[in-house]
Amino acid sequence: MTEEHASTQKHKIINKFLIKLTQEQPQMYYATTSEISRSIYTMIKEHTNRLTVEEQALVSHMTIEEIQGLLGFHLK
Repeated sequence: MTEEHASTQKHKIINKFLIKLTQEQPQMYYATTSEISRSIYTMIKEHTNRLTVEEQALVSHMTIEEIQGLLGFHLK
């Protein structure tokens, strides 16, 4: 898997968790990026078993800072 493809996949996984987070906790829509990234980080750690093996490998070592960076990055 290329680095660009891995980054795109990480972005998709983070977006999936972001959607789930805002559905479960609508007030998070108004939260800061750092608060959202901490919440997504926790969700990833709690729900890793719901991801495919490939997705688990991509996100298992992600940091809160990396998640925060991906939240601020928009794919074209």
